[in-house]
Amino acid sequence: MASANSRRAAALIRNRARANREQGRVRRAVITAARRVRSGPRSLATHIIATGAPLDVVAGAADALRTQARKAGIRGRAARIRRTLRGHARRVVTVYRYTAEQVAQIVANYKPRKAEYKAIRAALAAA
Repeated sequence: MASANSRRAAALIRNRARANREQGRVRRAVITAARRVRSGPRSLATHIIATGAPLDVVAGAADALRTQARKAGIRGRAARIRRTLRGHARRVVTVYRYTAEQVAQIVANYKPRKAEYKAIRAALAAA
């Protein structure tokens, strides 16, 4: 029978390993997104992920930037992808990819209120 201390120590090690794996996944996502942004036009979400923004605010910030792009008349390069919904029904969807220069133009018009979005705006403007 294992003692309470050894069970606690094992749980601590498991939790630390789990947290390290999560940090590694986030770090790899940021590095991959940054490389893809340098290589050509990408989605607004990819540009935001490349800044190292938390993944829980990426969708909201991308929606806000998409709205600003529409207002500014900036239209990215259209691409057709097959979006999988609930594991099946791969529907063809039109998406738009933006260059770094286009993202800089969009960010110039973007005036966020939330602190997280302000940090994303600063990072995109600096990139």
